[in-house]
Amino acid sequence: MTLVSVVSRFIRLYVLSTEMMILVAFIFLLYNFIPYIPLWKFMRSARVKMQVKLSGQNGTVPNGKKIGVEKTIDSVFEDKERASWELKGENVGVFAIQGRRPHMEDRFNVVSDLENTGTSIYGMFDGHGGEFAAEFVEKTLVKSLMVRLLQAENGHTVDSAGRMLTDQVLEVDRQLLQIARSTMPVEISGTTSLVAMVRNSTLTVANTGDSRGVICDKYGKMIPLSFDHKPHQIKERLRIQQAGGFISFNGVWRVGGVLATSRAMGDLPLKDKHFLIADPDILTFDLDELDPKFMILATDGLWDYFSNEEAVEFVSERLSEPHFGAKSLVLQAYYRGSLDNITVMVVDFHNNRTSQYNKKSR
Repeated sequence: MTLVSVVSRFIRLYVLSTEMMILVAFIFLLYNFIPYIPLWKFMRSARVKMQVKLSGQNGTVPNGKKIGVEKTIDSVFEDKERASWELKGENVGVFAIQGRRPHMEDRFNVVSDLENTGTSIYGMFDGHGGEFAAEFVEKTLVKSLMVRLLQAENGHTVDSAGRMLTDQVLEVDRQLLQIARSTMPVEISGTTSLVAMVRNSTLTVANTGDSRGVICDKYGKMIPLSFDHKPHQIKERLRIQQAGGFISFNGVWRVGGVLATSRAMGDLPLKDKHFLIADPDILTFDLDELDPKFMILATDGLWDYFSNEEAVEFVSERLSEPHFGAKSLVLQAYYRGSLDNITVMVVDFHNNRTSQYNKKSR
């Protein structure tokens, strides 16, 4: 018997055996799913609590600019400086940390009582593949909305809030893609977009991607303000497949095996193939009817470790804090093991000192 025949026999009997294939498949599944097992999350969270100390910064930021750094000690990354951003307004609090990611790609923006019109804008943007898209959208989208709103106040436009938000999201996405094509190398970054506009007694929310908003109504119940755009959802999957694309599972379902959200702004390679769209979903709420206590807008670094109901309950007990519970919520998500950037914004609707909604409708 030759060496080749011996090796061939060994491979057939052992390497290509049914038992070996089952073992390999089991190891593959275990490797991919162990981060989502509750016991694993608990053990990782406990370890992080012992290893991590986050010290707050006292600076403020009007529209999501970097104000300082914090040091974290983490078993995943080496000790390094991490970005920490915050905003402490009279009826809105924001806190954001880079967390365990090598770069901070979250951005946010707040415009309170635009030019004394009683209109406020709250934006949350979670970048991926780089910071450029989130930075560009945060600045350009909010600025363009401010211009449209002031034109409406002066009688130059009569668009509804939903139409206005949709038009501006798509226009800013067009501008972003145009810039991306003109850069060398080609800019491939993208971002989610979650914008909440309070105008008179109406709250209008435009969502593209998987950042998420919730509201706490007068009874203390959670009401979702947006629904995530995920590749495995039937409507999204069919649209992607009809465009010639595919989705695959790699820890989570991804468009083309790459992106974990099925809608986003930017992302030139996927957008050019029509696998991805920027069209926002629009939801409208009557604030007089809801009489809400507060609103939470956050990137998915929070929602990976908090359910909607858990987040509302958590903040309900911490509204008296300087950030209206936003900072505590961010740190708790970090302690639970979140691997992403985490940004949380809390808007206190019952703060009569500055809430334009309360001033104008009560």
